[in-house]
Amino acid sequence: MFNTAFTFGLTQFARSLSLPERLQKRPLRNAALEPWRFRNASLDAMFYDIKTVTSDEAFYISDSIAAEGMLMIVPPSGQGMLIMCDSIDEYILRGGRDVHVMAVAGIGGSATGAAAFARNIADAVDAPVAAVVSGYGLGDMISEALGSNFLFGPLGFLRHNFEMIDDLVGRPKLGAFKRNGTADGAPRKSSLDTDTVEALLANDKLDFQLVTGHSKGNLIIAEALRALETNAPERLQALSKSLKLISFSTRISVPAAIEPPLAIMGEMDWYGELNATAPATNIIRVPRSSHSTNSDMPGALKVTSLLRDVLNETQTQKAETEPTSKVPPQDQASGLHLVETPTPEPDSTDVASKMPEVSLADEAVVEAADVKVAAPDEMPAVTTEAEPVKEPEAEKTAPAVTAPPTEPLTESVEQAVAEATETVVAEQKADAKSAAPQSAQKKPSAPMKTRRQSRSSQRNNQKP
Repeated sequence: MFNTAFTFGLTQFARSLSLPERLQKRPLRNAALEPWRFRNASLDAMFYDIKTVTSDEAFYISDSIAAEGMLMIVPPSGQGMLIMCDSIDEYILRGGRDVHVMAVAGIGGSATGAAAFARNIADAVDAPVAAVVSGYGLGDMISEALGSNFLFGPLGFLRHNFEMIDDLVGRPKLGAFKRNGTADGAPRKSSLDTDTVEALLANDKLDFQLVTGHSKGNLIIAEALRALETNAPERLQALSKSLKLISFSTRISVPAAIEPPLAIMGEMDWYGELNATAPATNIIRVPRSSHSTNSDMPGALKVTSLLRDVLNETQTQKAETEPTSKVPPQDQASGLHLVETPTPEPDSTDVASKMPEVSLADEAVVEAADVKVAAPDEMPAVTTEAEPVKEPEAEKTAPAVTAPPTEPLTESVEQAVAEATETVVAEQKADAKSAAPQSAQKKPSAPMKTRRQSRSSQRNNQKP
């Protein structure tokens, strides 16, 4: 809170130094408006985050604190000093072509409040922002007496009827002052701040992609868009392709060509609800927040963080939709990238009929392979007296290959089992025949043993 009070006191001190000079130019008008301007600056200190305005900037704008229609280029915090522009041409010459965001503040309409609100927006988008000063003049005093300042939603149109008073008495020719023929003596049909916003949007050299407002500043934006719909519908149609509106602390209605603005309001903002001119759609409710944007005040809207979150979410949604929108026409026609082909479910009847064939055949082949690979040493010893392998034993092994009785075999499976069985039996017979000659070759060993025994017996007989 100290930073807010310091900035406010510094601004008023700098303004007091320029008061004698301002009284020399328009003594009656400035003397009558100075107390009301001090009050408005105090209101802006409560409702806007004026501590974001540096000391040099406070001195710089103090002389034109209530200049209606004045333009400012406000960079983000720490990226330079703001720039004041008296006209649209000067704004373009001093870098307005590179600015794509606009901010319009309300409440008191001072330059301090406008610069503070624009600084919050600039910090959120990390880019310079164009700020339009609403100002306060003699016509605003009369319209405020009729309730148009407090009820700017339903009675805001009254302020346009008294703008001619400031033109007759004399006012600084700022913004789009010469745009509506006031130099020729014709009465002004709208406020200078509305004309300035309309002139910025209607200029082909400028490209605004985001326009934000707070409180009464949203009313100024809505009036400028309606005037643009009447005076330059083609330009409004071109803006509708890229322009995004975000309103803080109230809801506004805009022409049908423009996308309805996103409203960010606090749950306790009764003042914004009182002046809302659009239904409660496309709105973000901030818990425990009110109408103020000064972060030093309790229940304030944190404009920078709220706007940054909204823009990040918008970019995320665009990134999610870009891959589908950039699919080549041929891929869209064939549906290769957009449609997933469902995997057909296997038929239970086909699986039940085909699975046994594979399993039984594999078992038969494995058993045949085991018989072929077995080494002769692992075979049981076969003698001449051993009986040959009986065929019934092979027949007994065959049923082990067959399928369970609960699942009947098909003809192809039975044929495969029979062939495997015949192969096993034939191989076993061949092995038995090959083992028989080996046993026959071992028979001469018995006669050799008998001769040795007879010789040894003869020797024993010959001994005395």
